Amino acid sequence: MCRDNQITIIIDEKLEGTRIDMALSLAYEDRSRSFFQKLLDTENITVNGQVTESKKYKVKAGDIIQVTMPEPKLLAVEPENIPLEMVYEDEDVLVINKPKGMVVHPANGNESGTLVNAVMYHCGKNLSSINGVVRPGIVHRIDKDTSGLLMIAKNDKAHNSLAEQLAEHSITRAYRAIVYNNFTEDEGTVNKPIGRDPRDRMKQAVTTVNSKRAVTHYKVLERFGSFTLIEARLETGRTHQIRVHMSYIKHPLLGDMVYGPKKKILGVNTQMLHAKILGFRHPSTGEYMEFDSPLPEEFETVLRKLRKE
Repeated sequence: MCRDNQITIIIDEKLEGTRIDMALSLAYEDRSRSFFQKLLDTENITVNGQVTESKKYKVKAGDIIQVTMPEPKLLAVEPENIPLEMVYEDEDVLVINKPKGMVVHPANGNESGTLVNAVMYHCGKNLSSINGVVRPGIVHRIDKDTSGLLMIAKNDKAHNSLAEQLAEHSITRAYRAIVYNNFTEDEGTVNKPIGRDPRDRMKQAVTTVNSKRAVTHYKVLERFGSFTLIEARLETGRTHQIRVHMSYIKHPLLGDMVYGPKKKILGVNTQMLHAKILGFRHPSTGEYMEFDSPLPEEFETVLRKLRKE
């Protein structure tokens, strides 16, 4: 439950015996253990009506924990004249080919230089407001180090339509990825729930704890012995979904130092993942539109090396 700046959590049996900071970070996924440790220090957490400062307290089933949240820091999002590769634009939608290395929306530590800053400069006030001032127009996103196609909503009607299509899994999202190891099969599906990694809050993982359904379909396109080029199609859209699912089935992405081997191979130090195909029904006309983005030169260079070897 949540009231104003206070959240109330009732501990269930799954979390019993867990340290309070860990239990809160698992129950409230947007915040880390260190965040709740600071709130404990400032007497902003009560257990069954009593203020507690003990980070070692282990919660019990039925405990009622109330957390007074600090006022959020407001980010001033400013338009910036950053070049964009625009694939399509009309009065409702904008399709952009995002380069590797660009963050999609501002956050603490990345207040400028983002896709949102660039889109605000290009579109002015013609962006949907549904996701607030920090994420105007943003319907979905891709990782900083993933390149490829993104759709932007230029008004609330378009945003609602595109969000509904995402929810019903009718949007086409096909990626190209280079992954470790050869496959015994030509195609397959990973249907495993994804949530925050209980052991590392900076990562996602296949887990049954506070997770959501996640489905990735994959198909082998080219085999290189120790590596494979695949197409991955998203049925759902969880954070780091392709990276987590491929790592789970022992085919981590080449260059993914978070979910794969922590060593540089073939001169690659970021994941080989590109959002190549994006298709959706136009919010106003209902017409199905599909866009295809060429692989970045860095991706093609790695493929040439693999083919040569």
